[in-house]
Amino acid sequence: MSVISALGNAILSVVYAVGWLVQALIDFLLWLGPAFIWFVTWLPQRLIGATDESLPVGDVSERGIAYLQDGAQGFFDGLSAWMDGAISLILAVLQRPPGDNWVSGRDFEPWLSFWNEDTHRFVVIVAFVVLTWFLQKSWKVCILVLVIFLFILDQGYWEETTDSLALVLSSCVVCMGLGVPLGFYFAHRPNAYKAISPVLDLMQTLPTFVYLIPAVVFFGLGQVPGLFATVIFVLPAPIRLTYLGVSATPQSLLEAATAFGATPRQTLWKVELPYAFPQIMTGLNQVIMLSLSMVVIAAYVGADGLGKPVVQALGRNDPGLGFESGFVIVAVAIMLDRMLRREMK
Repeated sequence: MSVISALGNAILSVVYAVGWLVQALIDFLLWLGPAFIWFVTWLPQRLIGATDESLPVGDVSERGIAYLQDGAQGFFDGLSAWMDGAISLILAVLQRPPGDNWVSGRDFEPWLSFWNEDTHRFVVIVAFVVLTWFLQKSWKVCILVLVIFLFILDQGYWEETTDSLALVLSSCVVCMGLGVPLGFYFAHRPNAYKAISPVLDLMQTLPTFVYLIPAVVFFGLGQVPGLFATVIFVLPAPIRLTYLGVSATPQSLLEAATAFGATPRQTLWKVELPYAFPQIMTGLNQVIMLSLSMVVIAAYVGADGLGKPVVQALGRNDPGLGFESGFVIVAVAIMLDRMLRREMK
Protein backbone atom coordinates (compact mmCIF):
# COMPACT_ATOMS: atom_id res chain seq x y z
CA MET A 1 0.00 0.00 0.00
CA SER A 2 1.41 3.42 -0.96
CA VAL A 3 2.04 6.14 1.59
CA ILE A 4 -0.52 8.45 -0.09
CA SER A 5 -3.19 5.75 0.02
CA ALA A 6 -2.38 5.02 3.65
CA LEU A 7 -2.60 8.73 4.52
CA GLY A 8 -5.97 9.01 2.77
CA ASN A 9 -7.33 6.05 4.67
CA ALA A 10 -6.07 7.54 7.93
CA ILE A 11 -7.86 10.86 7.25
CA LEU A 12 -11.10 9.06 6.45
CA SER A 13 -10.75 7.01 9.61
CA VAL A 14 -10.36 10.17 11.71
CA VAL A 15 -13.52 11.66 10.22
CA TYR A 16 -15.35 8.42 10.92
CA ALA A 17 -13.98 8.34 14.47
CA VAL A 18 -15.36 11.78 15.35
CA GLY A 19 -18.93 10.63 14.81
CA TRP A 20 -18.31 7.35 16.55
CA LEU A 21 -16.82 9.08 19.61
CA VAL A 22 -20.04 11.04 20.11
CA GLN A 23 -22.05 7.82 20.03
CA ALA A 24 -19.54 6.11 22.34
CA LEU A 25 -19.80 8.95 24.86
CA ILE A 26 -23.59 8.65 24.91
CA ASP A 27 -23.37 4.88 25.35
CA PHE A 28 -20.84 5.30 28.17
CA LEU A 29 -23.07 7.73 30.06
CA LEU A 30 -26.04 5.37 29.65
CA TRP A 31 -23.90 2.51 31.01
CA LEU A 32 -22.39 4.54 33.85
CA GLY A 33 -25.67 5.11 35.72
CA PRO A 34 -26.70 1.44 36.12
CA ALA A 35 -23.07 0.49 36.78
CA PHE A 36 -22.82 2.98 39.63
CA ILE A 37 -26.09 1.75 41.15
CA TRP A 38 -24.85 -1.86 40.94
CA PHE A 39 -21.56 -0.88 42.60
CA VAL A 40 -23.29 0.94 45.48
CA THR A 41 -25.49 -2.09 46.20
CA TRP A 42 -22.66 -4.61 45.71
CA LEU A 43 -19.98 -2.99 47.87
CA PRO A 44 -21.70 -3.30 51.31
CA GLN A 45 -22.64 -6.91 50.60
CA ARG A 46 -19.07 -7.71 49.57
CA LEU A 47 -17.62 -6.04 52.67
CA ILE A 48 -19.83 -8.03 55.10
CA GLY A 49 -19.36 -11.26 53.15
CA ALA A 50 -22.97 -11.55 52.00
CA THR A 51 -21.89 -12.26 48.43
CA ASP A 52 -19.00 -14.07 46.76
CA GLU A 53 -19.34 -12.05 43.56
CA SER A 54 -16.11 -10.22 42.77
CA LEU A 55 -15.68 -6.95 40.92
CA PRO A 56 -16.03 -7.91 37.22
CA VAL A 57 -12.83 -6.25 36.01
CA GLY A 58 -12.08 -8.90 33.40
CA ASP A 59 -15.64 -9.07 32.11
CA VAL A 60 -15.92 -5.28 31.78
CA SER A 61 -12.53 -5.12 30.02
CA GLU A 62 -13.57 -7.83 27.58
CA ARG A 63 -16.88 -6.12 26.82
CA GLY A 64 -15.10 -2.79 26.37
CA ILE A 65 -12.62 -4.29 23.89
CA ALA A 66 -15.49 -5.93 22.01
CA TYR A 67 -17.37 -2.62 21.90
CA LEU A 68 -14.33 -0.84 20.48
CA GLN A 69 -13.76 -3.58 17.94
CA ASP A 70 -17.37 -3.51 16.72
CA GLY A 71 -17.82 0.25 16.63
CA ALA A 72 -14.38 1.63 15.81
CA GLN A 73 -12.94 -1.00 13.49
CA GLY A 74 -13.01 1.49 10.62
CA PHE A 75 -10.85 3.87 12.63
CA PHE A 76 -8.43 1.12 13.59
CA ASP A 77 -8.19 -0.02 9.96
CA GLY A 78 -7.29 3.49 8.84
CA LEU A 79 -4.86 3.94 11.73
CA SER A 80 -3.28 0.60 10.88
CA ALA A 81 -2.88 1.68 7.25
CA TRP A 82 -1.21 4.93 8.34
CA MET A 83 1.18 3.22 10.76
CA ASP A 84 2.00 0.51 8.22
CA GLY A 85 2.70 3.19 5.60
CA ALA A 86 4.98 5.10 7.99
CA ILE A 87 6.94 1.97 8.89
CA SER A 88 7.22 0.98 5.22
CA LEU A 89 8.56 4.43 4.33
CA ILE A 90 11.22 4.32 7.04
CA LEU A 91 12.17 0.79 6.01
CA ALA A 92 12.52 1.94 2.41
CA VAL A 93 14.91 4.70 3.46
CA LEU A 94 17.03 2.30 5.52
CA GLN A 95 17.03 -0.73 3.21
CA ARG A 96 16.75 0.42 -0.41
CA PRO A 97 18.11 3.13 -2.72
CA PRO A 98 15.70 5.11 -4.94
CA GLY A 99 14.05 2.93 -7.56
CA ASP A 100 10.86 1.41 -8.88
CA ASN A 101 8.48 0.08 -6.19
CA TRP A 102 10.72 1.74 -3.62
CA VAL A 103 8.27 1.83 -0.69
CA SER A 104 6.65 -1.58 -1.08
CA GLY A 105 9.89 -3.36 -1.98
CA ARG A 106 8.09 -5.87 -4.20
CA ASP A 107 9.85 -6.31 -7.56
CA PHE A 108 12.20 -3.49 -6.57
CA GLU A 109 14.54 -2.21 -9.27
CA PRO A 110 17.14 0.48 -8.43
CA TRP A 111 17.44 3.42 -10.77
CA LEU A 112 21.24 3.31 -10.61
CA SER A 113 22.88 -0.07 -11.17
CA PHE A 114 25.88 0.68 -8.91
CA TRP A 115 23.62 1.89 -6.09
CA ASN A 116 21.87 -1.30 -5.09
CA GLU A 117 20.63 -2.66 -1.77
CA ASP A 118 24.11 -3.88 -0.79
CA THR A 119 25.89 -0.60 -1.44
CA HIS A 120 22.98 1.30 0.12
CA ARG A 121 23.94 -0.15 3.49
CA PHE A 122 27.18 1.80 3.44
CA VAL A 123 25.31 4.96 2.44
CA VAL A 124 23.10 4.54 5.52
CA ILE A 125 26.15 3.94 7.71
CA VAL A 126 27.83 7.11 6.44
CA ALA A 127 24.60 9.04 7.03
CA PHE A 128 24.45 7.83 10.64
CA VAL A 129 28.11 8.73 11.22
CA VAL A 130 27.57 12.23 9.79
CA LEU A 131 24.45 12.66 11.93
CA THR A 132 26.45 11.56 14.97
CA TRP A 133 29.11 14.19 14.25
CA PHE A 134 26.41 16.84 13.85
CA LEU A 135 24.85 15.90 17.20
CA GLN A 136 27.94 15.16 19.31
CA LYS A 137 30.93 16.80 17.58
CA SER A 138 33.05 13.88 18.79
CA TRP A 139 35.17 11.69 16.53
CA LYS A 140 35.24 9.01 19.25
CA VAL A 141 31.48 8.62 19.17
CA CYS A 142 31.55 8.58 15.36
CA ILE A 143 34.08 5.73 15.41
CA LEU A 144 31.91 3.88 17.95
CA VAL A 145 28.88 4.17 15.65
CA LEU A 146 30.92 2.97 12.68
CA VAL A 147 32.31 -0.02 14.60
CA ILE A 148 28.84 -1.04 15.80
CA PHE A 149 27.44 -0.94 12.27
CA LEU A 150 30.37 -3.01 11.00
CA PHE A 151 29.68 -5.51 13.80
CA ILE A 152 26.03 -5.72 12.72
CA LEU A 153 27.09 -6.37 9.11
CA ASP A 154 29.59 -8.99 10.25
CA GLN A 155 26.91 -10.85 12.20
CA GLY A 156 24.46 -10.71 9.28
CA TYR A 157 21.76 -8.79 11.14
CA TRP A 158 21.40 -5.77 8.86
CA GLU A 159 17.82 -6.46 7.79
CA GLU A 160 16.68 -7.28 11.33
CA THR A 161 18.42 -4.16 12.65
CA THR A 162 16.74 -1.88 10.12
CA ASP A 163 13.37 -3.50 10.91
CA SER A 164 13.89 -2.69 14.58
CA LEU A 165 15.14 0.83 13.79
CA ALA A 166 11.99 1.43 11.73
CA LEU A 167 9.86 0.41 14.72
CA VAL A 168 11.91 2.57 17.07
CA LEU A 169 11.87 5.63 14.78
CA SER A 170 8.12 5.30 14.17
CA SER A 171 7.59 5.11 17.92
CA CYS A 172 9.76 8.21 18.39
CA VAL A 173 7.72 10.22 15.88
CA VAL A 174 4.41 9.26 17.51
CA CYS A 175 5.53 9.51 21.15
CA MET A 176 7.42 12.80 20.79
CA GLY A 177 4.69 14.25 18.56
CA LEU A 178 2.12 13.53 21.27
CA GLY A 179 4.22 13.62 24.42
CA VAL A 180 5.93 17.01 24.06
CA PRO A 181 2.73 19.04 23.38
CA LEU A 182 0.91 17.17 26.16
CA GLY A 183 3.82 17.86 28.51
CA PHE A 184 3.59 21.60 27.78
CA TYR A 185 -0.19 21.49 28.19
CA PHE A 186 -0.02 19.78 31.58
CA ALA A 187 2.81 22.05 32.75
CA HIS A 188 0.43 24.99 32.44
CA ARG A 189 -2.44 23.05 34.03
CA PRO A 190 -1.11 21.28 37.15
CA ASN A 191 -4.56 20.05 38.18
CA ALA A 192 -4.98 18.28 34.85
CA TYR A 193 -1.56 16.67 35.32
CA LYS A 194 -2.56 15.42 38.77
CA ALA A 195 -5.70 13.90 37.26
CA ILE A 196 -3.81 12.17 34.44
CA SER A 197 -0.88 10.93 36.56
CA PRO A 198 -2.64 7.69 37.62
CA VAL A 199 -3.28 6.90 33.95
CA LEU A 200 0.40 7.45 33.13
CA ASP A 201 1.37 5.23 36.07
CA LEU A 202 -0.96 2.52 34.77
CA MET A 203 0.48 2.74 31.26
CA GLN A 204 4.01 2.21 32.57
CA THR A 205 3.34 -0.42 35.25
CA LEU A 206 0.84 -2.67 33.46
CA PRO A 207 2.74 -5.69 32.08
CA THR A 208 3.62 -4.96 28.48
CA PHE A 209 2.34 -8.35 27.31
CA VAL A 210 -1.16 -7.19 28.27
CA TYR A 211 -1.00 -4.49 25.60
CA LEU A 212 -0.44 -7.13 22.95
CA ILE A 213 -3.92 -8.61 23.45
CA PRO A 214 -5.97 -5.57 22.29
CA ALA A 215 -3.23 -4.75 19.76
CA VAL A 216 -3.75 -8.09 18.01
CA VAL A 217 -7.54 -7.75 18.27
CA PHE A 218 -7.53 -4.30 16.67
CA PHE A 219 -4.66 -4.60 14.17
CA GLY A 220 -3.93 -8.30 13.60
CA LEU A 221 -0.35 -9.58 13.39
CA GLY A 222 2.69 -7.72 12.12
CA GLN A 223 4.61 -4.52 12.78
CA VAL A 224 1.54 -2.39 13.54
CA PRO A 225 0.44 -4.12 16.77
CA GLY A 226 4.06 -4.01 17.92
CA LEU A 227 4.15 -0.27 17.30
CA PHE A 228 0.80 0.20 19.06
CA ALA A 229 1.95 -1.65 22.19
CA THR A 230 5.27 0.21 22.13
CA VAL A 231 3.62 3.62 21.96
CA ILE A 232 1.27 2.85 24.86
CA PHE A 233 4.21 1.73 27.00
CA VAL A 234 6.60 4.52 26.03
CA LEU A 235 4.32 7.59 25.78
CA PRO A 236 4.36 8.52 29.51
CA ALA A 237 8.14 9.13 29.42
CA PRO A 238 8.15 12.22 27.12
CA ILE A 239 5.02 13.57 28.81
CA ARG A 240 6.59 13.40 32.28
CA LEU A 241 10.01 14.72 31.26
CA THR A 242 8.59 17.60 29.21
CA TYR A 243 6.29 18.49 32.11
CA LEU A 244 9.27 18.41 34.47
CA GLY A 245 11.39 20.61 32.22
CA VAL A 246 8.71 23.25 31.64
CA SER A 247 7.61 23.27 35.28
CA ALA A 248 11.20 23.88 36.39
CA THR A 249 11.48 27.11 34.39
CA PRO A 250 12.50 29.78 36.95
CA GLN A 251 9.72 32.17 37.78
CA SER A 252 12.17 35.07 37.43
CA LEU A 253 12.66 34.27 33.74
CA LEU A 254 8.91 34.15 33.15
CA GLU A 255 8.41 37.45 34.97
CA ALA A 256 11.23 39.07 33.00
CA ALA A 257 9.69 37.91 29.70
CA THR A 258 6.29 39.27 30.74
CA ALA A 259 7.87 42.56 31.85
CA PHE A 260 9.44 43.03 28.42
CA GLY A 261 6.05 42.52 26.77
CA ALA A 262 6.40 38.94 25.59
CA THR A 263 3.18 37.27 24.54
CA PRO A 264 2.34 33.80 25.90
CA ARG A 265 3.43 32.28 22.59
CA GLN A 266 6.75 34.17 22.67
CA THR A 267 7.29 33.07 26.27
CA LEU A 268 6.68 29.47 25.21
CA TRP A 269 9.13 29.54 22.28
CA LYS A 270 11.78 31.90 23.67
CA VAL A 271 11.85 30.98 27.38
CA GLU A 272 10.14 27.73 28.30
CA LEU A 273 11.16 25.63 25.30
CA PRO A 274 14.90 26.47 25.47
CA TYR A 275 14.95 25.90 29.22
CA ALA A 276 13.12 22.56 28.91
CA PHE A 277 15.11 21.40 25.86
CA PRO A 278 17.62 19.25 27.84
CA GLN A 279 14.74 17.45 29.52
CA ILE A 280 12.99 17.00 26.18
CA MET A 281 16.14 15.46 24.72
CA THR A 282 16.35 13.18 27.75
CA GLY A 283 12.78 12.21 26.98
CA LEU A 284 13.78 11.39 23.40
CA ASN A 285 16.61 9.24 24.70
CA GLN A 286 14.22 7.41 27.01
CA VAL A 287 11.72 6.90 24.19
CA ILE A 288 14.40 5.25 22.06
CA MET A 289 15.69 3.03 24.86
CA LEU A 290 12.21 1.95 25.96
CA SER A 291 11.15 1.33 22.36
CA LEU A 292 14.21 -0.80 21.77
CA SER A 293 13.40 -2.79 24.90
CA MET A 294 10.05 -3.69 23.29
CA VAL A 295 11.49 -5.31 20.15
CA VAL A 296 11.56 -8.78 21.71
CA ILE A 297 8.01 -8.47 23.05
CA ALA A 298 6.79 -7.13 19.70
CA ALA A 299 8.18 -10.24 18.01
CA TYR A 300 5.52 -12.31 19.75
CA VAL A 301 2.85 -10.62 17.62
CA GLY A 302 4.70 -11.04 14.34
CA ALA A 303 6.81 -7.87 14.29
CA ASP A 304 10.03 -8.25 12.31
CA GLY A 305 13.32 -7.20 13.79
CA LEU A 306 15.95 -8.21 16.28
CA GLY A 307 13.37 -9.70 18.62
CA LYS A 308 12.46 -12.49 16.21
CA PRO A 309 15.84 -14.35 16.50
CA VAL A 310 15.59 -14.08 20.28
CA VAL A 311 12.12 -15.66 20.23
CA GLN A 312 13.35 -18.36 17.84
CA ALA A 313 16.33 -19.08 20.09
CA LEU A 314 14.02 -19.39 23.09
CA GLY A 315 11.74 -21.81 21.22
CA ARG A 316 14.65 -23.95 19.98
CA ASN A 317 16.69 -23.67 23.19
CA ASP A 318 19.55 -22.25 21.12
CA PRO A 319 21.83 -20.18 23.42
CA GLY A 320 24.19 -19.30 20.56
CA LEU A 321 21.48 -17.61 18.50
CA GLY A 322 20.06 -15.95 21.60
CA PHE A 323 23.35 -14.41 22.71
CA GLU A 324 24.24 -13.45 19.13
CA SER A 325 21.03 -11.48 18.58
CA GLY A 326 21.08 -10.22 22.17
CA PHE A 327 24.52 -8.67 21.74
CA VAL A 328 23.33 -6.96 18.55
CA ILE A 329 20.39 -5.45 20.47
CA VAL A 330 22.79 -4.21 23.16
CA ALA A 331 25.11 -2.74 20.50
CA VAL A 332 22.22 -0.88 18.85
CA ALA A 333 21.09 0.45 22.25
CA ILE A 334 24.60 1.72 23.05
CA MET A 335 24.90 3.33 19.61
CA LEU A 336 21.59 5.19 19.85
CA ASP A 337 22.28 6.26 23.44
CA ARG A 338 25.67 7.73 22.58
CA MET A 339 24.31 9.42 19.47
CA LEU A 340 21.58 11.28 21.37
CA ARG A 341 23.16 11.76 24.78
CA ARG A 342 23.14 15.38 25.92
CA GLU A 343 25.48 16.46 28.67
CA MET A 344 23.84 18.69 31.26
CA LYS A 345 25.68 22.01 31.62
